Amino acid sequence: MARILITSALPYINGVKHLGNLAGSMLPADVYARFQRLRGHDVLYICATDEHGTPAELAAKAAGQTPDDYCKEQHKIQREVGKGFKLSYDWFGRSSSRPNNELTQAFADKLEDNGLIEERTSRQVYSIDDKRFLPDRYVEGTCPHCGYEKARGDQCDNCGRLLDPVDLKDPYSAVSGSKKIEIRDTQHLFLLQSKMQDRIRAWVDAADHWPQLTKSIAYKWLDEGLQDRSITRDLAWGVPVTRNGKPRPGFENKVYYVWFDAPIEYIGATWEWSSAAGEGETRDWRSWWRTDEGADDVTYVQFMGKDNVAFHTVSFPVTILGSQEPWKLVDKLKAFNWLTWYGGKFSTSEKRGVFMDQALELLPSDYWRWYLIANSPEGSDAAFTWQNFQSTINSDLANVLGNFVNRITKYAGSKFHGQVPKDGERGEAEAWMAKELETRLPLLLQHYEDMEFRKAAAETRAIWAAGNEYLTKAEPWVKYKTDVDAAAVGVRTGLNLAALFGIIAQPIIPDAAQKILTALNIPEQARSLNFTSGDRSYADLLDALPRGMEISAPDVLFAKIEDAQVEDWTARFGGG
Repeated sequence: MARILITSALPYINGVKHLGNLAGSMLPADVYARFQRLRGHDVLYICATDEHGTPAELAAKAAGQTPDDYCKEQHKIQREVGKGFKLSYDWFGRSSSRPNNELTQAFADKLEDNGLIEERTSRQVYSIDDKRFLPDRYVEGTCPHCGYEKARGDQCDNCGRLLDPVDLKDPYSAVSGSKKIEIRDTQHLFLLQSKMQDRIRAWVDAADHWPQLTKSIAYKWLDEGLQDRSITRDLAWGVPVTRNGKPRPGFENKVYYVWFDAPIEYIGATWEWSSAAGEGETRDWRSWWRTDEGADDVTYVQFMGKDNVAFHTVSFPVTILGSQEPWKLVDKLKAFNWLTWYGGKFSTSEKRGVFMDQALELLPSDYWRWYLIANSPEGSDAAFTWQNFQSTINSDLANVLGNFVNRITKYAGSKFHGQVPKDGERGEAEAWMAKELETRLPLLLQHYEDMEFRKAAAETRAIWAAGNEYLTKAEPWVKYKTDVDAAAVGVRTGLNLAALFGIIAQPIIPDAAQKILTALNIPEQARSLNFTSGDRSYADLLDALPRGMEISAPDVLFAKIEDAQVEDWTARFGGG
């Protein structure tokens, strides 16, 4: 039994996330966690809300709340939406937690002790009317590169270029709208990433299990040369800047930059999980994160969209390696391209696209989970369209899976008294099906191990489709008229296939899988993805259910999406 630590990029606190966020981090992490649990491994899946930074302060101000109250409310909303999508976090924490505060300050002390943090004078925007320095996102203006008039101080949403607020043309305060601003000197702490250039490159070179997208982004930053980065901001909401447990003189009105403290929350959230252990339960967060306390046997896997990769392959490793302490580093980092909205970007700030809470109002979570994994943006960006969504659901879930399970269980109920038939011997059709399983099931498992989720969904569908082809070959409803035993073999094999289909569906569509397996009376201990344990062969999977066992037909698993629904959703959300 392996120990596998899984984290997905922390969703930002300012509002419910859109389907692009879900597809690029949280959902594939959940599918992978479910898969590894079904293989019998010890899995810890950790996530949290990312609660610090300028957008949180601005969103709280707009809502008329304190940042703390706003974040508490939004965390609860995001946690509940995650439950609605059946995201199987072992813990969903908060980056404003005490553990993250303590860890962030401790890392900063270690980095400074090791000569990797220093105070520097910076040129920064100061708002005369607001009487304060403005951190990057508190400044807006015209992009110096593309002329976009609503560029933020840290990045232009139009051309994607990273920016410095002092470079903006016609800048103004995002707080008050005032254009009465000056560029003044101020003190900040800088993380000396340039000193870690060679160490980080050697670490990336040795990362054998990273996909090409991940490595290419890391090398782009390394080839351009790592830059020293400010890790403090002029904000009230965040981790206070300290030195050896005491407020740092001159930094009383500053906090650590959100991109410094947010990745540390992976560790902080695990500490939160450990602290929440019930009576008689033992949880040790250090055994997952400290290689000197047991984490040397942990495989650490991260999931994120491509925009987060640089921070996790460069900046966070600078923090971990620069501390010179025995912290666990990531082993596998799965990066995703964009899920786009009709070729454009989903956007939280501009409310463009479908968001997780809205999606659940339209259809149950399994519909969305299947579509997003089957169309995972792995090799390239993947465009969401209502028409493709409708086609995928109707073909894969309603026709290939749902129709198979419905047909075979109802026929067993009407012709074989709702029991697994006892009589008849396997023949050519069953041998063909066993051969299909012998080929396809190992491929399916390998796709999951390789974190190739689109291929895993395609192989799952191919196995379902092979089952439908088997029923065409076996023709139990035709043979029943002349040879009941021959029909019994087809029905018995079909019921075993329905059980298998439910088992392999569990990582992606857990609710439908549960309905299938419950209707077929499959006990929990028989639902693993270890298909050929012991002396069992793939052919044995076609006769695994106890003969004579009672089964029932589940309710309709998936209703087809009608054209009228697509028209309604297009009018409501756009597209087309």
